[in-house]
Amino acid sequence: MSTIEVRPVSGALGAEISGVDLSQDLDPSIVDELKDAFHENLVVFFRDQPISSDRFLTFAGLFGEVIPYPMVKGLDDYPNIVPVLKLPEETANFGGIWHTDTAYLEYPPMGSMLIARELPPMGGDTLWSNMYLAYEALSDGMKNMLDGMTALNTSAKGAAAATREDRRKTAAINEAGDTPEATHPVVRTHPVTGRKALYINYGHTTRFTGMTEAESAPILDYLFAHQIRPEFTCRFSWREGDIAFWDNRASQHLPLNDYHGYKRLLHRITLAGDRPV
Repeated sequence: MSTIEVRPVSGALGAEISGVDLSQDLDPSIVDELKDAFHENLVVFFRDQPISSDRFLTFAGLFGEVIPYPMVKGLDDYPNIVPVLKLPEETANFGGIWHTDTAYLEYPPMGSMLIARELPPMGGDTLWSNMYLAYEALSDGMKNMLDGMTALNTSAKGAAAATREDRRKTAAINEAGDTPEATHPVVRTHPVTGRKALYINYGHTTRFTGMTEAESAPILDYLFAHQIRPEFTCRFSWREGDIAFWDNRASQHLPLNDYHGYKRLLHRITLAGDRPV
């Protein structure tokens, strides 16, 4: 009989999972339960799991193919583990806007994992938002308009690019002029659940296909504000050794930047995904 417990943390998404020790090999039946919880809750949290980098990679590999992050180098000994770091003297935090991870890739990741290694004495929470709910709450008229539309996503959008600059000064992978772009459906269908999710994000989406940025802006600005309504979100307060694993296909996230003067270090793993449809 399973010993894991799945406890939702909000009415919208997110659940804490207890009764599992990630430093040990997991029974396949437990892995299946974790996958079900992941698909149902979009982001799952594991408290107090200060596992090694090797075990972190092993755990992530149970859910998909671990791939590099395209913008910043990983750890010297573990190139597929990227440090998400803010130093005491820095003011911008890595990825510090609402976004979907690397939507500018032709095949965006299915999910990402973070483990907390070093935290400030306060602050540094992360918020997630449910893109199923964001889509379902739209009017029928808006749904009808957006269904079938596509939009351009770019790595060069100013707000997102600015959050990476401190890390790219010493750990950039691609050249500064290399700006990956991809066109994806505005509404995508999740390959596992079959549910529709709103798939644009403030960090990377610049315009609708066939429209200028100026023409797209009023609708995009409305949707960017709509998709982070408080009732679609959950908030997680980190402790060292905590792990978060989120579904990048149907959620967005925002790391809060409220701990100036302190170091914050998390390690991130990215999992390969499919082309949005």
